[in-house]
Formats: sequence, C-alpha cells, structure tokens
Amino acid sequence: MKQTRWLMGMPITVKIVDASAHAEAFDEVYSFFQYVDETFSPFKPTSEVSRVNQGELSLEATCDDMHTVLELAAQTKAESGGYFDVWHNGTFNPSGIVKGWAIDEAASLLYRNGFRDFYVGAGGDAQVYGKNAHGEAWTLGICNPFDLKQVVKRVRLDERGIATSGTYMRGKHIYNPLKADDPLEEVVSLTVIGIDVLEADRLATAAFAMGRAGIYFLESLPDVEGYMIDREGQATMTTHFRDYVCA
Repeated sequence: MKQTRWLMGMPITVKIVDASAHAEAFDEVYSFFQYVDETFSPFKPTSEVSRVNQGELSLEATCDDMHTVLELAAQTKAESGGYFDVWHNGTFNPSGIVKGWAIDEAASLLYRNGFRDFYVGAGGDAQVYGKNAHGEAWTLGICNPFDLKQVVKRVRLDERGIATSGTYMRGKHIYNPLKADDPLEEVVSLTVIGIDVLEADRLATAAFAMGRAGIYFLESLPDVEGYMIDREGQATMTTHFRDYVCA
C-alpha cells in the first residue's frame, strides 16, 4: 500500500509492502508528521519554535522532543566544527535537522507496529527498511538540480537513509554559521547516504554549509557516503558511494 499526503510544506510518501497494512497504520504516521509540523514549524505562530522566537516560551520549557532535537543539533555542531547551528541572527530554527528526525521517528513507529518492508520519504529524503514490492532493495533516484525531471543517479538501499541538501528546490535556506557573508554558491546539491535518514539529513546540512570542503568532511566519516554536484554540473563522490549506485 502507498499513500502520499501534503504536510510540513512538502509531499510525504509512505509505502508499506505488507498484506496486513491498513489505513490506521498510515493515519498514525501522518498524525505524527502533523504533530511535528505543529510543534517545529517556524512558520506557524503557535508552534514551539515560533513561541521561542517570540519570547513566549523558554527552551527549557519546550517539549521532550524539542530537547532531543536540540541535543542532536549540539552533537552535529560539535562534529562539524561549527558548520551546523540552529541559531541564525538571533532566530531559532531547527529545520536543518527536524525533517530527518521526523522521518526516522515515523519509520521507527512503523517498525514497532510490526512492519519490516517499507519506505518513508519527505521532500526528497527517505528511510527504507527491508525490500520493495519486487523483493529487492529499494531503488531511489537523485535529481539533476538543473533539471528536476531528470535523475542523475539511482541508488539501491536496504535499511539505510538518504538526504539531499541544496538550493535548487527552496532557494538559499542554508547558511555558513562561521562566515555570514558566504553565498554558498559553489555547490548546488549534496546527497548523503547514512545508517539512517537522521544521520544523512543532519550531515548533509552541515556538509553543504562547508561548500566544496563538505565532500571531504563526509569522506572522513565512517558509514557515510556522499555525492556532490557543483554549479558547473561536475559531480564528486566519496570513495564507496559507487557501491550503492545501480548498474
């Protein structure tokens, strides 16, 4: 079974390869994404993120999930040497980590409910488990940032996560915390494969903020692979990224 619903400002797709899949399983997942949107959206005035920025709520008084995200953000900031930060010009915005966390949590929800073969994807990032409907590893495409109708690479994943950071879909929404005037124009797309989508998403955001150096940062990490496309259309990949590429 497959469903796609529009939440968090993006299409969210859930595929469950199981004859026992039922509507309630999908409803539970999408209810969770609705909760994430209501809690973490910087665009909803009643969200906790907005209330923090409006001075109505302290970080200490936010929900447990917000504390989890803050801990993950602090970890990412430390691991990346400061290239990831949820604060920008005095504004709190954890969006660079929330999507990956939310997809990962939704996948864990399905797993706890007994499903073993499924896909959860949102805005180009995804977590997969088990096999697809053909009994094979899941195949996912990486879009050409210069022509979104074209797929430049297809990868096969089994119990892994994938995330892409770039400016080609949402414009310039990623910044370099260490150099405020850095236009980040050298790289247009950076895809990361990690042990899960949370790992892939947070590292993709941090690596993109590094510009061309981001692919070398990914190369230095265990169990992480990356695929970078620069503004000239030149692609650079980490050593073992090709192990996931479909023939």
